[in-house]
Amino acid sequence: MEANDLKARTKQFALSIICFVETIPQNQTGWVLGKQLLRAGTSVGANYRAACKSRSKAEFIAKIGVVEEEADECCYWLELINESTLVHESKIEKLYREASELTAIMAASRRSASRGKDL
Repeated sequence: MEANDLKARTKQFALSIICFVETIPQNQTGWVLGKQLLRAGTSVGANYRAACKSRSKAEFIAKIGVVEEEADECCYWLELINESTLVHESKIEKLYREASELTAIMAASRRSASRGKDL
């Protein structure tokens, strides 16, 4: 997958997270979990863009690691939202799958870069 494709994909993920957070009930639990998910979900794209601007392989590895962590954190917040039954599971499934796929893509990219293979 090309960098521009991933830039677009991570931006679309952020937009999907923004829309989803708006559907979470406006109570104390919803505010806390929604805010955490919103921060992590929008951070994925922003940090991926930063990784693409890295000045060295070491910097790329560090920044892509942050992207991986943020995507995985989205999985965590989505799991909590699902298990707390704040939102129906059907509204979470697609976002969870995308967060999991982004986590896997970033992990593979980090491992590949760490081994010295082309990015």
